[in-house]
Amino acid sequence: MKQSVFTSVLLVLTLAVSAVIYYFMLPKFIQDGGPIVILLLALSLMVMTFIIERVLSLRRAEGKGSLQKFLRDVVEAAKERKFAEAIEMCKNQQGAAANVLLAALERYLVVQRRGLSIEKQVAEVKRMIEEATALETPVLEKNLLAISTIASIATMVGLFGTTLGMIRSFQALASTGAPDAVQLSLGISEALVNTAGGLFAAITAIVAYNVFVNKVDNMTFMLDEAAFEIVEIIGGEEDSK
Repeated sequence: MKQSVFTSVLLVLTLAVSAVIYYFMLPKFIQDGGPIVILLLALSLMVMTFIIERVLSLRRAEGKGSLQKFLRDVVEAAKERKFAEAIEMCKNQQGAAANVLLAALERYLVVQRRGLSIEKQVAEVKRMIEEATALETPVLEKNLLAISTIASIATMVGLFGTTLGMIRSFQALASTGAPDAVQLSLGISEALVNTAGGLFAAITAIVAYNVFVNKVDNMTFMLDEAAFEIVEIIGGEEDSK
């Protein structure tokens, strides 16, 4: 609900800003693209906003230090049975991965104190990892759907503006007598400006989406690998006794 409200408010704001830019800041040859340019500007501004939000959010999700080093250190601490130290590392690191491992390690200490069997301890830790991951995943994937949607519709909006420009051009050619050169050039200009605007917004959104998806996949892969090793360490406690 909050996400849809944020996106709606952002759309209204970017449309207002785009209208100001269109009427007062853009050169005439771009203004010749017609009112569709306002929508294309709004889509481009939305993509830029989402890119900034994702960069800041994913940086915060990684935590304060190197994520790869943090995960390696936590696993090493777990191997040495230094779970309290590993928990302290998670609290200092913060971020999505640290939150998941923190929840798992704290749960392990709780069930260990209860004297549960190794199988039940492992099951509890796995359940906590799944629950914590389910809570953190939406934060990592936030606004990716919006970026993907803009990537899909930006070219369609640009094509719509292109079609309107071509209609104007053919109307100028179809006029009785000599073709209206002014209207013909305006139509061609409108078509090309909208094509360029649609391609710019779409290309930016596609590149951003792929970069962020790849980053999220890498983070979740490293987290899953570390969580799996910790579960294996806990499950192997019985063998070490």
